[in-house]
Amino acid sequence: MNPEPDMPMPLEASLVPEKSARLDCWNLVGSYGNNQCAELANLVHCHHCPTYTTAGTQLLQREVPESFRREWTEHFARRRAVAKPGEKSGVLFKVGSEWLALPTQVVQEVAERKRIHSLPHRNDEMVLGLANLRGELTICISLGHLLAMARVPSRETLRNEHRLLLVANWTGNRLAFPVEDVSGMERFRAEDLKSPPVPVASATPGLIQGILDRRGSVVGMLDPEILFSAVERILA
Repeated sequence: MNPEPDMPMPLEASLVPEKSARLDCWNLVGSYGNNQCAELANLVHCHHCPTYTTAGTQLLQREVPESFRREWTEHFARRRAVAKPGEKSGVLFKVGSEWLALPTQVVQEVAERKRIHSLPHRNDEMVLGLANLRGELTICISLGHLLAMARVPSRETLRNEHRLLLVANWTGNRLAFPVEDVSGMERFRAEDLKSPPVPVASATPGLIQGILDRRGSVVGMLDPEILFSAVERILA
């Protein structure tokens, strides 16, 4: 008989106390050996045998080595480093091939694709038009063009083929941004926010206030005040 896959592993003879090492029959003629033990016909498996049970009991009741006590004493006496919880949070989203974030308190909702209606006499790439969000007409802005990203989809593509709309509110003003994906909310510490590289910072001065490293991806944290101010200037 071979042991069943979900059965416990056999007792190793080297772990059994010296006085019981001679009882290592389960590895010789028992369930873990050649299955020649006469008792197997009645017991089916060595786990049901008093000999195996006695050896296991002696194993559990053996004297604990001094080195074992010392190692675990040192382990529990060691001072643990407690990670400081993140006091800030942001919503991560993807624009083109870049990951960006806005402070959580600024983001109102993530909406499915909506029809974006063009504005009369507005042909610039940044202002895509108006979308009806819960009965309110909201201006849609292309963050890719605002940040001067490379390989940004055209205005018409963003208007008609965007996947999601990220809706943000700052001091009562609402804007919607077409995005490729939304990762969710991430908590971080103030010291996790690193200074942005010069090329990113100069695309729209001050718009990206810092860079976060999240699971190997670089995330640009946007400054909502500068973002909404920049849009106001564009719309003026």
